[in-house]
Amino acid sequence: MLGIQARKTGATLAFLMTVGSAYTGAQILPHFPSTEVHADRTVTFLYRDVAATTVLFYLEGTAKPTPMTKNDAGIWTVTAGPLAPEIYRYHFEVDGLPRLDPSNPRISNSLINPASMITVSGATPELWEQTRVPHGTIHHHSYTTATVLGLPNDQSDYYVYTPPGYDPKSRELYPVLYLLHGWTDSALGWLHNGRVDAIFDNLLAEGKIKPMIVVMPLAYGDMAFIHSTTDVWSEPASIDHNASLATRALLTEVIPQVESAYNVSRSREDHAIAGLSMGGLESLTIGLAHTDRFAWVGGFSSAVQKLDFDRQVGALDPQAANLRLLWIACGTEDGLMGPNRRFVAWLKSKNMPVTAVETPGLHTWLVWRDNISHFAPLLFKPH
Repeated sequence: MLGIQARKTGATLAFLMTVGSAYTGAQILPHFPSTEVHADRTVTFLYRDVAATTVLFYLEGTAKPTPMTKNDAGIWTVTAGPLAPEIYRYHFEVDGLPRLDPSNPRISNSLINPASMITVSGATPELWEQTRVPHGTIHHHSYTTATVLGLPNDQSDYYVYTPPGYDPKSRELYPVLYLLHGWTDSALGWLHNGRVDAIFDNLLAEGKIKPMIVVMPLAYGDMAFIHSTTDVWSEPASIDHNASLATRALLTEVIPQVESAYNVSRSREDHAIAGLSMGGLESLTIGLAHTDRFAWVGGFSSAVQKLDFDRQVGALDPQAANLRLLWIACGTEDGLMGPNRRFVAWLKSKNMPVTAVETPGLHTWLVWRDNISHFAPLLFKPH
């Protein structure tokens, strides 16, 4: 997971300034043409460093880095593609050290590994591009948490997307999707990296989804889970500790605030939860443990590799759960493909109806933007 926050709190800004200087390691050169998108959708990337001996290029969606070639002026180049129309994260590795593109101000959302970003457009607008359709509104909420550990002054946050024409006094209550980000991202991840607001605007304009409210909370229960010096994903106790606190924060802090401030339905039939990677693990465990509150559950590239199915989900009763949708997706080249297949097989062995979706791709936003684009139109459909 890669990224950086676009709207920053003071604490996050200080962190990003430190990370940014460490990553860039060079004077910003605003007039240096570091990217060239060609008519055939090939893209040439350039990095200037006369003293470097080796430079590798990392592009989202590719499994291995590509060596760059240096000319006599000390400019390193590589051409990728043709690339499908997409938003791509990328970075350089200069003599073994990661570097952002110093000439590109577009940075992804991440609390650990920010990356540069470039858009390759197609002949027609993509779902994740802003178009001339009515736009929803993004609301940012901060609050004092009694649950999440490790936040400065206990200040947590969440974002809310309200659809175009949202009426806070409408007699028809709005369904709500709780959408959880992945490990290293902030609460802003689905907006900044995923462009989910544009996706929902365009799907609404096409008549493919029902107007809904989308809530994007901070998905950590303990910030030590992201800042630890150990491999937390190899430690089931750390995973469970983080997920347990994140679950409590969502159920006892975020949801009550949302239901107090927004015109949302309280019915389980109008509640969905989904997420990617870490957020996928949380959405599946929360949704399956609280089927009285969520009728629609989705996991994208979910981090279920250490999930003890029988112990943590074994009490699941398919009839009592009565889910309207359980949707589990993963990219076929993702290292989490195997664990997700095993989880799907376990669910089927328990006679739990599940929709399993496998698409080409790695553990990237190229997969997750596609996932939400196909998952959202399935939500809140009548019996």
